[in-house]
Amino acid sequence: MGFSSIPLPSGAFTIGKRFDFEAGHRLPGLPPEHKCARQHGHSYEVEVILTAPSLEEPGFVTDFGALAPFKKFLDIELDHHNLHETLLFEPTSERLAQFLAGWFIQNLQPKIPGHLVAVLVRETGSSWARFDVEGQ
Repeated sequence: MGFSSIPLPSGAFTIGKRFDFEAGHRLPGLPPEHKCARQHGHSYEVEVILTAPSLEEPGFVTDFGALAPFKKFLDIELDHHNLHETLLFEPTSERLAQFLAGWFIQNLQPKIPGHLVAVLVRETGSSWARFDVEGQ
């Protein structure tokens, strides 16, 4: 059996790229006795997930290098900041994922071929939140 006899199924292509940054925060909306109401920090991991029905040459949904502006935004605006002082909302992972999806759609998506499906924010190795973009 040769490779030429393997049919290529139809479907969509999906990629993901992970980024990281360090930041502190507190969640003042919680009761004072809750540990997350106090200042603490995380080594955040952010993953963007993109899809496309077809590939751009040479066979990419989006060139991973084209996502560098997103990393630059994380490094300049969020890395080693107190998120509750920087952001205009209580910085839960859920709201952070939604905010980052909004930034990505507004600032990067018009310049790349893939479409953002979701943003995943991981606070720890076992805790994460994901925001799924509607209509993508």
